[in-house]
Amino acid sequence: MDNQKFIPLKIMNERERKEILDKLNEQFGINEIPGKIVARGKDRLFLSSVGLSDTELKNIEDSIVIERVGVYFAKVDDLTGKIRLSIEGSQIFKNQIKKNIFEIQNNEDFEKWMKGQELNISTGKKDFLIMKYKDNFVGTGKASAEKISNFIPKNRRLKERG
Repeated sequence: MDNQKFIPLKIMNERERKEILDKLNEQFGINEIPGKIVARGKDRLFLSSVGLSDTELKNIEDSIVIERVGVYFAKVDDLTGKIRLSIEGSQIFKNQIKKNIFEIQNNEDFEKWMKGQELNISTGKKDFLIMKYKDNFVGTGKASAEKISNFIPKNRRLKERG
């Protein structure tokens, strides 16, 4: 057995779900969450449409370790409490996102983004931005005065040829 401490799943109740929805609405204009929100730890959020009741899910977890339920869709930022959508999260909510969208303008910047590089672009904002290239949502970046930081996990980045 490894040294990691077991952190149980937490199924968000209606109040917690509303808090998440309010943040998503304020940040991105999202007004509906299609499924249950399940948290692993205090910051990783999963969206589940599994047909189990909360009690059934808890009973299963009492018997076996469940790594995750549903799709990882967001993380709550430790410092600001704001929500950072994953690539999948940006795609799940693509039809609802109306605010804080940054459109990548060219193939060169899109390739940099997909390789996990920062974009040296000033947006005039200091917030999480949903990154979009053509018709595709490709995750979330963090805008500062002079750049957009990238959160694409290393194992999901576009690799160099050669």
